[in-house]
Amino acid sequence: MLIGYMRPYIEDQNCEKQIQTLQSFQCEQLIQEEHSSAKKRIHLQKMMENIQSGDKILVNRLFILADSTRHLVELLEIAHAKGAFFYSIHEGIDTSSEGGYSFEEIVKHLLDFQSDVISERTRKGLDRAKQKGVSAGRPKKPDENVKRAIQMYQSKQHSLTEIKNETGISKSTLYRYLER
Repeated sequence: MLIGYMRPYIEDQNCEKQIQTLQSFQCEQLIQEEHSSAKKRIHLQKMMENIQSGDKILVNRLFILADSTRHLVELLEIAHAKGAFFYSIHEGIDTSSEGGYSFEEIVKHLLDFQSDVISERTRKGLDRAKQKGVSAGRPKKPDENVKRAIQMYQSKQHSLTEIKNETGISKSTLYRYLER
């Protein structure tokens, strides 16, 4: 049986892209998590308990299936023990194929997978912070300090060290504002 598994992520929060892709592969069953959290993935757990020999689980990308390299290995071991397979569409990994992969290809895909996991977690964290009104990056210097630093610089009566000590604006920051 072809089983399509999906869960929301930042770029596909309603799983619409995943549904389209998995339907195009004519999955007999679609399983969708209600959240993107790594914890309490009830549908994944039930699916792994119920898979049978010959079943193939399809996912759009590896990071949708597993939350870490270790988690991926655990899922692969469970599937192997039950005679089931995984197919990751984006990476083109099909554990049922006879040809197999070279070690270099597997390592490359695992690195890409781990990078995707980290990237997705970062995007999720930035999105949460943005929703709370927190801006990412280094805090901006107060405008009055910048204006004062520019005035001091343009007066040619102060050294860069004096400007930095009085306003807190470094030489590189001052030059960046002067270029605008």
